[in-house]
Amino acid sequence: MTSWWLLITTSFAVWAIVMAVVIVLQQRSPAATIAWMMVLAFLPFVGYVVYRLIGPQRLARKKLRRQLTRKLIEEAEGAIHTIEVDAKHREQLARIGINAGEPPPLRAASIELYCDGQSCYAAIARAIDLAKHHVHLEYYIWENDQSGRRLRDQLIERAKCGIEVRIIVDGTGSHAAGARFFKPLVAAGAKVYWFNPVSLFALRRRRVDFRSHRKIVVCDGNVGFMGGMNMADTQTPEFTGDAAWRDTHVRFSGSTVRALQRIFVEDWAYSADQVLPFEPPYFPPPDEITTGDVVQIVSSGPDLATFAIHKMYFAAITQAVHRVWLTTPYFVPDDAILTAVVSAAMRGVDVRLIVPSKGDSKLVDLAARSYFREILEAGVRIFEYMPRFVHAKTMVIDDDVAIVASANLDNR
Repeated sequence: MTSWWLLITTSFAVWAIVMAVVIVLQQRSPAATIAWMMVLAFLPFVGYVVYRLIGPQRLARKKLRRQLTRKLIEEAEGAIHTIEVDAKHREQLARIGINAGEPPPLRAASIELYCDGQSCYAAIARAIDLAKHHVHLEYYIWENDQSGRRLRDQLIERAKCGIEVRIIVDGTGSHAAGARFFKPLVAAGAKVYWFNPVSLFALRRRRVDFRSHRKIVVCDGNVGFMGGMNMADTQTPEFTGDAAWRDTHVRFSGSTVRALQRIFVEDWAYSADQVLPFEPPYFPPPDEITTGDVVQIVSSGPDLATFAIHKMYFAAITQAVHRVWLTTPYFVPDDAILTAVVSAAMRGVDVRLIVPSKGDSKLVDLAARSYFREILEAGVRIFEYMPRFVHAKTMVIDDDVAIVASANLDNR
């Protein structure tokens, strides 16, 4: 009996030490390191299964490919110089993105804002109809519903006309559509790839929680769309009436689209294992315009250790002098963002937060409300949007910085 107990104790100690070394070498945050060590130590079997699914950072090979792609695209963008920003502190904000490996601010020839899916989808349809060479789309959620089928059928016709159509859809968010839904598109000549497709084989070599949350459309390299809107009936009152989600999306044209195209090309290299040429017509020459709004495209992901979006959010809030107006469907901030929000309110900045009165996840609603007391006591004003679900991810800083994002203000 003693020998068996000694064997079990020794085995447990060796297991705990080995897993602790593995976790520490992955250089996670202190909280994440401790959490994984506790799970693996005290739940060795269940914890190991969970760890194999979402824990290991098995992104090295793909990360190298993405970094190589980033370098190649940067070479193609070498002629673009940073646009001078009037205010010194705004220049510093822009440099955070630049030093994190993101493109500099670029001039947009035009910008249009959409607050409902019906007008946004119509604008996307017009841009696709006007495309002369290629249409690139990347969506976290693409549903097999009226909105999704209408876009698919339009792309089928464009592909039949010789337009290059490339599509990336997330393996989890768009699982309801499935390969059968996209089969007619492929038959018409379009190329469709899944970002981290979910399968038993894939679980052996990929993290199941590594997802593409993006909503991107690029036409001919000079017209782009991005923001919070997926491709689904829930986004538009055309099909869901008063129950349609309130969201925010943006269309822009000009040199800024090169930065959005860069993101798509990186994800295409990851998903399709193909690198598109970094030259016209995918990357048209930069516009020579000297007026118009300055736009900076910033991307982020678990395979890039810089966490550029998080840093930009934090810096924007801490720079605020007059106001910070936030809209997010999922308010689950980490300590840094929470401290920035609270500190801004305590400095006397007009901090307002819009969240859904009733979200699409009860658990997230409860998590968000656990922060309300602290931020209310600091002076933050909270507004619950109703009766519809607000899915917009926006931020207004003072009178000269606006952020439209696909990234939520949460730990993910």
